[in-house]
Amino acid sequence: MINAVLAAAEEGSTKNPLLPETYDIVWSAVVFAIILVAFWKVFLPKMQTMLDARAEAIEGNIAKADEAQAKAEAALQEYTAQLASARQEAGEIRESARLDANKIVAKAKEDAVTEQARITHAAQAQIEAERQSAVVSLRKDVGSLAIDLASSVVGETLTDDQKASALVDRFLADLEASEKAAQ
Repeated sequence: MINAVLAAAEEGSTKNPLLPETYDIVWSAVVFAIILVAFWKVFLPKMQTMLDARAEAIEGNIAKADEAQAKAEAALQEYTAQLASARQEAGEIRESARLDANKIVAKAKEDAVTEQARITHAAQAQIEAERQSAVVSLRKDVGSLAIDLASSVVGETLTDDQKASALVDRFLADLEASEKAAQ
């Protein structure tokens, strides 16, 4: 290229060496116009439809994502509500169980007190019956001993049961009276 510039400078031409020839400019302009029309009519519409389809697909995916996100948020809210409801129900069940346990404990205490009173009453009745039995037995034994003693002191036998009973009763009454006076 430097050689061409030097050669042109030597020829003495007034032509600019950096500018192409006119026929090159014309044919280049024709080819550029054909390529421009081809792009304008064929490639650009195809490219535009492809970009439009891609934009629609992207917008559709965004809409689906928004819809999925809305569904997920709704499901989360529903889950949260169910969880809160379950917690409340569990609290109510715990409280009900606590009340039932308190009722059962109170009933058991009441039953225990009732059973204690029944056992105490039965024991007192049994003690009283045994005391009465012991008193009767002691009276009998004391009476027979007193009759034997009295028979040996008096020197005659006391075979009359009525007299012996009266004697024993009078002796025991005197004995009880002397005990009460001593206290």
